[in-house]
Formats: sequence, C-alpha cells, structure tokens
Amino acid sequence: MRIACVGGGPAGLYFSLLAKRRDPGHDITVFERSKANVTYGWGVTYGQSLLERLYANDPESAGEIERASLRWRDQVVHFKAERLVFAGGDAYNINRQRLLDILAVRAAGLGVNIVYDHEVPSAAQLGQADLIVAADGVNSQLRTESATFHSDIRLGRNKYIWLGTDKVFESFTFIFVRTDSGWVWAHAYGVDSSSSTFVVECSGQTWAHLGFPAMSSQEALAVLERLFKNYLGGHRLVGQVPGGAPAQWLNFKNVSNQSWHDGKIVLAGDSAHTTHFTVGLGTTLAIEDVIVLADNVLRDGATELALQSYETQRQAQLERVLSEAGCSGQWFENVDRYVGLTPNQFSVLLQARRSPLVRFLPPLLCYQLHQATESIAFLRELRSRMGPVAKVIYGRRRQAKGKPDRAATRTSFSKLPSRKNAD
Repeated sequence: MRIACVGGGPAGLYFSLLAKRRDPGHDITVFERSKANVTYGWGVTYGQSLLERLYANDPESAGEIERASLRWRDQVVHFKAERLVFAGGDAYNINRQRLLDILAVRAAGLGVNIVYDHEVPSAAQLGQADLIVAADGVNSQLRTESATFHSDIRLGRNKYIWLGTDKVFESFTFIFVRTDSGWVWAHAYGVDSSSSTFVVECSGQTWAHLGFPAMSSQEALAVLERLFKNYLGGHRLVGQVPGGAPAQWLNFKNVSNQSWHDGKIVLAGDSAHTTHFTVGLGTTLAIEDVIVLADNVLRDGATELALQSYETQRQAQLERVLSEAGCSGQWFENVDRYVGLTPNQFSVLLQARRSPLVRFLPPLLCYQLHQATESIAFLRELRSRMGPVAKVIYGRRRQAKGKPDRAATRTSFSKLPSRKNAD
C-alpha cells in the first residue's frame, strides 16, 4: 500500500512508524512543510496513560521518549502574592523538537521516507497514494479544499502567545499578574534541563490596552519580561525557536469536523479537532488518533470500512474530553469572574475548571459546594453527577437567549490538577 502522510508532527510521524512496523511492505512517505530540525513551540506534556500506550505500540521509541522527558507531580498557582501547591498524578514534559527527532529517526529506521521543506497544498499532488493522512495541523490545507468534512472553526476570545524561557520550572506553574489594564497570566512548565514553555494569555481587551497590537516581537517580549520579572528570576523570555519565525499573538482556533474522511483522505490530530491548550492534551489526542487509525488500517486496509470505523471510534472517545476542554477555555475567558475570590478559592476553582458546574454556579457557591462535599465520598460522587444536569439547565438558558448550547457534558468536579494528562 502507498501511504502519504502530510505533516511531520507527532501524528504524521507516529502513524508512519506504526504502519511501517506492522507491515514493512507499505510504501510510506511523510511530507513536512518546514525544514528539518525546525518546529514551533518549545515543549509538550503528556500523561502516564499515553506513555503506557506508546510502550504497547512501539517500545523502542517509547523508551527514548521517556528518557528524554521531565517528570512532574505538583501544580503551582501564583495569585495575589500567594503561592499555592496542588498535588496531582504523574505527568511528563518533553522538548517538542526532541520528540520529533525521536519519532523521525525511528520511522526512518523502519524504512519511512521523510521529505522536509515540501508543501502539499492539494491532495491532487498525491494522486498515486492509496491512503492520504492529513496530519497538517489546525490550518490544514487538505481539509480546507474539501467541503465534505463540514468543518466548523471558531476563534476564542482571549489572546495568547507561545514563548520559551531559559528558566526551568520544575512544576507546572500558573502565574497571574494584575496590571492597570487587567489580568495577564502565564502557563509555564519545564521541557528539558535548560528551558521551559511559557505561554502568556490575557483577554483581548487587556491585550489592546497594554499596547501589544502596535509592538514588535522584541518590544512585546520586553514588556512581558517586566510583567513577570518576579517569577522569571532574571531569566529571559524567548520568542523564536532556532530557524523558526517569531512567536505571534493568536486567538485559539476551535476546530471540529462532522466527517473525518473523504474518499482516501483521512484527518488526524489538529486537522480533525483541536483541544484547548489549557488542558494540555493536543499531542496526546493526536497520537491516540493515529494509533486507532493504524489499528483499523491494519485490520481492514485503506477501505471505507476502516476509515469510518476510525472516525466513529475517535469521535465517541473524544466527546467528553472536548467538552471538558471547552469548559477550561471558557473559564480562562472569564477570569474576571473569579479574581474577587481569595487565592485559595480562586485556585480550587482553577483546578476544577473542566466542570460545567464552575461556570453555571456563582463562584463562591461553587467553592463552598466543593469544600462541603470534598471529604465525603458519597457527596463527591453526587457532585460529579450534577454536571449533566447543569448542562441541560445552562443549555436551555442559552437557547432562551437565542445562543447555541455550548455547555459541557459528563465532567467531574475534581480537585486534582486538570493537566494530569497534559500538551
């Protein structure tokens, strides 16, 4: 079988190595638009459950990934001059370029052909392929050229910029800073022994009032370094990976598709669905996509049955996590709703932001409910079951106002860090 993977990110590379490992007779080529050793972003996060799946599917690359990763448990919140620590489960961070290098070397060693600096704007260029895996990201050109996918793309309200720093954060860290123009916050986590990811986010209004629209990349970095100087400890922010373009302020793209396949073209990862970065599951879900896709192709070949089965399985598996990610993104779009709370109250609701109850109930009442039920197992279970009820009530209220129902379903109201399986 001739297989073309468009996109040399984790999804495209991992599918190619799985497919080649399971059937060495496949002729597989990965096309990546960027040059070799050039990527965007600094690091990704993942959890123990993904690591176990990696070992089950390809122990060789899994071992390399685990050895290259930083392991963390605690989550730290800085808010109103207080530092709060929340215990969580095992999670891992890895330098994105290192992850890609591991997957590329493994795939090439199995016989996959990887072509860098090669744009594929249309599936017509790949006419000889029996299967085309469109793993070309949130701005997928292969997805855009077909109306069959029935894509829905919505922009989030907040502004964010993906930066790096030479300060190593040993725990996943949230830093909230108050300015005269509003709140600005960072999501920071170490990715190797010398650097960390440092994502800065704020409302569109705060972003505009701080003057960022008129600033150059370097000017924006200087302002952000001043805002977060108490937490950077003299370290610098970095706005550009080697060989890459300067980081830009963005609005998160919420991408969904009714259908994930069109003929021999199949979507995977961010081209099929995006998951808000505040839950840190983008890379995890992309890799899980292609594991399921590879299983179905191995069983049924590049057939309609295989692609439809993959689509059905993954859409069902993602229903809950995408709902939780939507709640998380909306929580950060409404930070002003919670900043009047004490640091402990604020941080507890930050941890619980995947639940629709957090948005549906008044903040203080929501916190009190959490505290009142946390120590009693029966009440914790009852609390978790209130999520679907909140969704129905909230959805009816939105519909009464002429708005679409975006409330999340079947989520738990948990004290544990929401990035346990964190991107």
